[in-house]
Amino acid sequence: MLTKLASLARPMLLLMEPERAHDVTLRSLESGMFGWSTKPDDARLGVDIWSGHLPNPIGIAAGFDKNGRVPDVMIRVGFGFAEIGTVTPLPQVGNPKPRVLRLIRDRALINRLGFNNSGHMRVKARLRVRDKEGFMGVNVGANKDAADRTADYVEGIKTFYDDANYFMVNISSPNTPGLRDLQAPAALDELLDRVMAARGDLIASGKPQVPIAVKIAPDVAVDDLPAICERLEAHKVDAIAVSNTTLARPAHIDRLFHNEVGGLSGRPLFERSTIMLAKVYQLTGGRIPLIGIGGIESGATALQKIEAGATLIQLYTALVYEGPSLIERIKDHLVDAVDAAGAASVQELVGRKADEWAAREIGD
Repeated sequence: MLTKLASLARPMLLLMEPERAHDVTLRSLESGMFGWSTKPDDARLGVDIWSGHLPNPIGIAAGFDKNGRVPDVMIRVGFGFAEIGTVTPLPQVGNPKPRVLRLIRDRALINRLGFNNSGHMRVKARLRVRDKEGFMGVNVGANKDAADRTADYVEGIKTFYDDANYFMVNISSPNTPGLRDLQAPAALDELLDRVMAARGDLIASGKPQVPIAVKIAPDVAVDDLPAICERLEAHKVDAIAVSNTTLARPAHIDRLFHNEVGGLSGRPLFERSTIMLAKVYQLTGGRIPLIGIGGIESGATALQKIEAGATLIQLYTALVYEGPSLIERIKDHLVDAVDAAGAASVQELVGRKADEWAAREIGD
């Protein structure tokens, strides 16, 4: 039912203005009109991570559900985990519209949303009454005009500590001026000192340890990656997400969009983000779980992310063009890949082609 209704709706949604289509999608999911996936996941797709178990490694990336409206629904649709946000302490309207562009020929999006969200208190109130099905992450960020951006991240950890199964510290969005500066080693040290100290205080008060992941940009200079990874390891982050959207404009994308401001996601990001993922895997030696993001649009591209070093993967843009049937197609492909490799589970495929990917040069 889900796949059939979604396939009928997708052409109509693509005729709508992108943000309007997105809101219609969220409202439809909230209403329950689509029905849910009832096919149980193959046990070979299971992933053991952070002292827990996920039924499959596929997550819905941040940006789809900024305000925590449908995390449980996305689990029922078939995702192994869901991530909400990015959420900032104060409500934020974001950048002027139009701010989402579809590159239909390229199966891509450009967004310059600017962390538009309802703010901590409204999202917190919504999460308080959720069904709490499955594994949910909270992506935390800083308000555009915050005097102390690090304090905003700390506040996010404290506010959602009882709600989140993990946190994603988003210092890689290209749409908040200066935010990516927090990836520099000195700034990263200060940020993680304070974030980890806040978590430590909560643990000392008797709360469990909630994993903290950090999301980096695909536009980080390759020469800067060793220092960034060294600082992330030194602070004992629980995962690294690679990557956010890119400011690069590959020469092959539709020329009408070359000068558009914002982060590019989808198919054109796949190679750049996967090479970066493999390089981070090499630098960290498989000691830290990696979350592969960027351009996953099929079972084959999902498998390539895992082989490049991703323990978990996330997608969003491809759903705009492929619809929710993509989730089951990816699962089927991964199970076939496990069988072909003579492996016991998808976890055995992580990083097996990282060296091949890391040897590639990042193009324009």
